[in-house]
Formats: sequence, C-alpha cells, structure tokens
Amino acid sequence: MKRTLIGAIAVAGLAQFVAMPAYAAPTTDPVKALQAQLGQGKAVNLRATAKVTFKAGQVATSALDGTVGFGPRGPVASDVAHTLQYSPALLRTMKKTAPAETEALQEGPVRMLSSGGVSYVSGPVVDQALPPGTSWVRYRKVVQPPSNLVVEALDPATLKTLVAGRTSWKDGILKGSVKAGKLAKVSKPFAAFYGTRFTAKRDGKIGYTIWFGDKGLVRRIAAKAVLPIDKSTVQVESDTRYTDWGREVTVLLPLEGDVIDRTEVKDETPAQVPGIWN
Repeated sequence: MKRTLIGAIAVAGLAQFVAMPAYAAPTTDPVKALQAQLGQGKAVNLRATAKVTFKAGQVATSALDGTVGFGPRGPVASDVAHTLQYSPALLRTMKKTAPAETEALQEGPVRMLSSGGVSYVSGPVVDQALPPGTSWVRYRKVVQPPSNLVVEALDPATLKTLVAGRTSWKDGILKGSVKAGKLAKVSKPFAAFYGTRFTAKRDGKIGYTIWFGDKGLVRRIAAKAVLPIDKSTVQVESDTRYTDWGREVTVLLPLEGDVIDRTEVKDETPAQVPGIWN
C-alpha cells in the first residue's frame, strides 16, 4: 500500500558598559568562533526538541539526538535518531490518512544518515519494506536535517543574522527576533526548509534566545516561529543543546550492499523522508 507522509557566548571576561548601551558587547565574535570549528572531520553533538502546532489541538512533537559533521562552510553530514509523537486530535487525523505509517513512526526512533543531498533511513517506518540483507532505504534529493527546526545556528550566515538581530545580550545570553522573509534571504538552511515565498503581507515572525559558552560557541538555542503555510499559519518551537565541540569524527554512510533505493520500494515506504525534521 502506498503511503504518503503528512506530515552564550559566555562573555570572555566581564562585558564593559560605555555610556549605558542597550546591551553588553562581548569580547568574542561568535561567528568567528563557529568558523574556527568548521572543517572536514570535525563535528558537534546535539540534543534537540521540536513542537509544531498546526491548529488548536493538533500538535506534533519530536526529539532529535545525534552528531553533525562539518565541512569548511558548515554542516555537511549528520547521524541522528529522532522520535515523533502526535496529540490525540492530530493522531486521529493521521490514522485516517496514513494509518500504517503513523503507527510505525510512533513505534520507535527513525535513524537517518545524511550527506550530499541523500538520506539513509532505518527504523520501524521502513522495516517492512526492506528485502533480506538490507538495513537502509535511500532517499535522494533531500535537505540536510537542521540541528534546530527553526534556525540553524551551525550555519555561519544564519548565526551572523541572528547576532545582528539581537535585542539584548547580557551574561552570555542573547535574545533577538527576525522576520522570516529576511532570514530566508541569507540562510540557505531556512530557505531550503521553509521556502522563500514570504511577503510583507504574508511574512513570519521568529524570536530566539542563544546561550554561549566560554569560547564563544553556541551551547544552546531556543526559537519560536509563527509562519504562513498555505492559507493558514503554523507555530514551530525548537530547543537545541550542543556539546563536544571540536570532536573529530566522520559520519560513515552505509555500505551499498546494505541499502535499497526508495524508488524500488516506493509503494511500501513514505514518499518523503519521514518525520518533522525533513
């Protein structure tokens, strides 16, 4: 049966105030601190949660846990596992539309290995489609799963925009806001995930808080967005914590013999990479 998925910088030294500014300027540039961590073979661990509210009572929540690998300009690969839960009202709707897939998504975590626009998926949601001897379903032309469902703090251009949009910055905690249309113009991860069709009349609002560590690196980011979707709006919240910056690791992709392409089992697997992180 064919199934379709529905879906901070802790100031390095006390910041000095001059003529009582609106916020305290840090001594470390967080964008430069991030760029110093980038490079082949380097990575960071993360734990993230997300909540998507489609309308009153219809809510999907998810947790993500794993590792993101870097290239010279930002994230290029990831090895993550995520779980997904639905509110009772949304679950009833999902079961009417895609009952088997909905059940499978709630049975256990979906594990994804992603690199170069390709994701390899394993877990209950694809297990029944796997021929003997295979463990992964390959999805092509997909977006790299973000570390945060609203704003990708691991992307230098995105982080630069978030820092520029600050409304306060004190004791290592930065708070700010940005319009979705503005962020889509500078953040490739955000544009790839949410598109670029924001206008003055149909724009989105994003608020965020960033906690920085003593080396100027992001240790946590929490964001909340209200975004236009079709003729309605959706509310997205996401909270991510980063640890083990600078660890040396390479995300290893499955061997070809362990993989089957999604086109070969398209009637038995979700049309898109499952989960709200894709």
